Amino acid sequence: MFEKGDYVVYGSTGICVVKDITAMEMQGADHEKPYYVLEPYGQPGRRIFTPVDNPKMKLRRISSKEEVLAMIDRIPQLEQIGVTEEKLREQVYKECMRSCDCVNWIRMMKTLYLRRQERVRQGKKVTATDERYYRLAEDNLFTEFSISLELPRQQVQGFITERLERVK
Repeated sequence: MFEKGDYVVYGSTGICVVKDITAMEMQGADHEKPYYVLEPYGQPGRRIFTPVDNPKMKLRRISSKEEVLAMIDRIPQLEQIGVTEEKLREQVYKECMRSCDCVNWIRMMKTLYLRRQERVRQGKKVTATDERYYRLAEDNLFTEFSISLELPRQQVQGFITERLERVK
């Protein structure tokens, strides 16, 4: 169970802060059941309510600094996400985002980055779908890493690049 002030990753919403754990005072709600009151990171005032024991929604604590550093070090070995049918591409991206898994987000970003380079090399444009999902994954990943590493969000990409160059 999480506590007030904990940073969590909640489904496709991304990083949230646990603002409260309370019973719902709404008609039709189970007044005995505890709910998390979540505030999406960077969206003060917005509230999401989810049962503490909700089996349908992925909810996890953000990665520790040590876990983040280990993930960064593994990036060169991580495989791309295999999408053989173009029509299934967006569905695969959605599932990846819903997984709440940093490694999946990194794999998707790596896949989309290499796909972008290949398309540009062929004189093709980057698709709006690819760009949208790259930005979603990047935002979730870099926000989580920023909190875990205690770095400003805008410094995360440089930190990752620098660490990867040292690992080589």
